[in-house]
Amino acid sequence: MGFFKRPLFDFNGDGKTDAFEAEVELQMTAGSRQEAIALTGDDAFYTGSDDLEEDDELVDELEMAGLDIDELADMDEDERREALEDAGLDPDDYEDEF
Repeated sequence: MGFFKRPLFDFNGDGKTDAFEAEVELQMTAGSRQEAIALTGDDAFYTGSDDLEEDDELVDELEMAGLDIDELADMDEDERREALEDAGLDPDDYEDEF
């Protein structure tokens, strides 16, 4: 258990994570609404923003292509272009994003 004396999402304090607690954990730690739905079948407990902003759309688009925006930001320009091309995306469309 490490730092915590009991699992973080053990709401009833029994020392175990039941199905409900596990679902809440997945929903709350999901990186996007799409991921929450994929993990649990709904998004009832998803705690992310419901506002669709341009950055959210960019992140969702890259995630759907199997890319992580933080990893892309850490790459040099040539690596990033290659990763975008390998994912079937046009690197020129993302030139101003990084």
